[in-house]
Amino acid sequence: MSKSYLKNFDVIVIGGGHAGTEAAAASARVGCKTLLLTQKITDIGVLSCNPAIGGIGKSHLVKEIDALGGLMARAIDYSGIQFRVLNSKKGPAVRSTRAQADRILYCQNIKKLLKKELNLLILETEVKDLIVKNYQVIGVLTQSNMSFYSRSVVLSTGTFLGGKIHIGLESYSAGRKGEKASIDLALRLRDLPFRVDRLKTGTPPRIDINTINFENLFVQHGDVPTPVFSFMGDISNHPLQIPCFLTHTNEKTHEIIRKNLHKSPLYTGIIKGVGPRYCPSIEDKIVRFPDRKSHQIFLEPEGLTSIEIYPNGISTSLPLDVQKEIVSSVKGLEKSKIITPGYAVEYDFFDPKDLNLTLESKWIKGLFLAGQINGTTGYEEAASQGLLAGLNAALSAKDCKQWFPRRDQAYLGVLIDDLTTQGANEPYRMFTSRSEYRLTLREDNADLRLTEIAYKLGLVDNPRWIRYNEKVLNISNEKNRLKKIKIYPKSSDSTILNQLFNIVLTKEINILNLLKRPEITYENLKYLKNFKVGISDLEAAGQIENEIKYEGYIKRQLEEINRHLKNENTPLLPTYDYNKIKGLSHEAVLKLNDYKPVSVGQASRISGITPATISILLIHLKKEYYKNHLS
Repeated sequence: MSKSYLKNFDVIVIGGGHAGTEAAAASARVGCKTLLLTQKITDIGVLSCNPAIGGIGKSHLVKEIDALGGLMARAIDYSGIQFRVLNSKKGPAVRSTRAQADRILYCQNIKKLLKKELNLLILETEVKDLIVKNYQVIGVLTQSNMSFYSRSVVLSTGTFLGGKIHIGLESYSAGRKGEKASIDLALRLRDLPFRVDRLKTGTPPRIDINTINFENLFVQHGDVPTPVFSFMGDISNHPLQIPCFLTHTNEKTHEIIRKNLHKSPLYTGIIKGVGPRYCPSIEDKIVRFPDRKSHQIFLEPEGLTSIEIYPNGISTSLPLDVQKEIVSSVKGLEKSKIITPGYAVEYDFFDPKDLNLTLESKWIKGLFLAGQINGTTGYEEAASQGLLAGLNAALSAKDCKQWFPRRDQAYLGVLIDDLTTQGANEPYRMFTSRSEYRLTLREDNADLRLTEIAYKLGLVDNPRWIRYNEKVLNISNEKNRLKKIKIYPKSSDSTILNQLFNIVLTKEINILNLLKRPEITYENLKYLKNFKVGISDLEAAGQIENEIKYEGYIKRQLEEINRHLKNENTPLLPTYDYNKIKGLSHEAVLKLNDYKPVSVGQASRISGITPATISILLIHLKKEYYKNHLS
C-alpha cells in the first residue's frame, strides 16, 4: 500500500457512531475513497444509551435510510430481539416500528456491513485538528501528528466534543462512560467561525437481570407476525425474540428524589446544557409533574447474552447511593443490583443554522456536520444526517451537484429544514407531528419515495434496485387485476360480504374500490371466491391498501404540495443584502441576513418571518425578474 494511498482520500469521516458509520458507508458506496477515523474500532456503531431502534417518527427515518441504501435497518433486522408496531390501531401515517436491540449483535452487524465497502478504510486514532486553508477544509491532524488529506470532511463527533460526565456533584471529562472526550478538537473548532453552545443528555443505571423479581410485573411481548425494518429484510433474519417488562415508580421513589435534589447537578446549576424535552431525567419528571403518582419504567434486555437490564424511564445524574435507593423503591427491583450508574453528559454542539441544506458548513467549504453536533438527539436522527452528509461530501469531492430531500419528500427533509431554518435551542427529536405531509410520508412508501433517487445517485446496489422494481410492478399489476374483478348484488361474494362484514351491496363494485371501506383489508379479500390468489409480497399488499383507503386524502395532499412548491422552490441567493429590499421590517432584515435562506419556502419557516414579509420578497423577486429579462 503506497504512502499516497494512506495520506490522500476523497472523504474523511471523523467519528464512528451512527452518523459517522452511515456517512462513511454512503461516501464509499458512491465510489469515493473514504477514511473513517474513530477513537475505538471496537465501539463502532455502539448503542450508547437505549438499546433500541425506531419509535414514533424515528422509524420513518430508519426506513428512509434503508430506501437510500443505508445500514441501520439491515443491522437491526439481524440484531433485534423484540419488534413491535406502535400506533398499530391508528392510521398508516403514524404507525411506527420499534425494535429492542441486542447491543453486541448490533455493533457486530454494523461492522460486517462496513467491511463490505471496498472504498472504505477504518483507522483507530483521535483527531485533534482540522487542516483549513482559505476557508476550505483540506484534511485533518491526529493526536500522533499524522496528517490525512481530502477534499471533504464529515464531522460526526456525537457527545465527545468537550464532553463532561456528571454523577451527583462529581464530574469528569469523557465523551461517554469509559471513553475520553475530544478536548483538543473542541478547542480548535471554537477558534473557527462557528456558533457553539452546550447541550446535555443522560442515561439510566444498568441493573443485573439476576437480581430482579419479574413475578407480578407486566410482560410485554413483541408483535406476531414480527415486523421487519429493511425493504430487503425478512423475518428469518431476526434472532431469538424475548419479552420486556413493565413496572412503575411510586410515592416512595418520588420522595427519595425530592429529598436529594440538592445533590443533582441539574438542579444545582452545575449542568448548563439544555436536556432533551421528550426524554427527561427522572428528577426532571418529578419536578415538572408533581401531581403524577407514578411513572412507567420499561425493563429492557440489553441482549441475548447480556446480564444487563436497561430501565427505560429513570435516566438520572443523581449520586450512586441515591440511584440505589431509587431503584430499590420500585416494584420488582427491591433487591436488584446496579451494574453501572446512570449519568448525564454535557457536550458542545454547533448552531445548525450555519449549515446549508446539504449539511455543508456555510463558512468552511468541504466541511459537513452530522448528528448530535447539530443539536439532535437519537440514533435515527444522527444516522439519517450522516447518510446525507456522507453522500454530499462525496458529491462535493467529485465536483458533482449536491442533493437534499424536500419536506414533502422525506422526514429527513423535514429534519434538515427544521434544523437549518430554526436551529436547535434544545436537543431535536423527530416526531410524525413535525411533518405537514405525513399522509404521504409513511413508513411503507419510503422506498417508493426515495429509492429511484438513490439509484441515480449511486447509493443503492443492483439487488435492491431489482427488488424495488419488482415491488413497483407487483403493485401496478395487482391494482389493475383488482379493478377488473367485480362483485354483483345477490352474488355468492355479495352474500359473503354480508355475512362476514355486514356489507349490503346495492350495485356492482370492483374489489379495488371495495378496499376503500374501513372494515375491509387486503387480507380479508381471501374470503371472496372471485379474488382467487393475491400477491405474496405483504409490503406491496399493504401499499395497495393504504393508497386505496386514503386515496382522496392523498390526492388533496398532493395538490397542496404542488401549490406549495410554486413558491417553495423559488430561489434566494445567499449573496442577497436584505437591507436593500424596501418594505422589510428591521427584524425581518436581521433574520434573513443571519439565516441566508436558499428559497422562499425556507424563508417562510424562519421564526418571526410573516406572510407579509414573504409577499414583499416575492414582489421584489418579480421586479428583479422583469428588470433582468425585459430591460
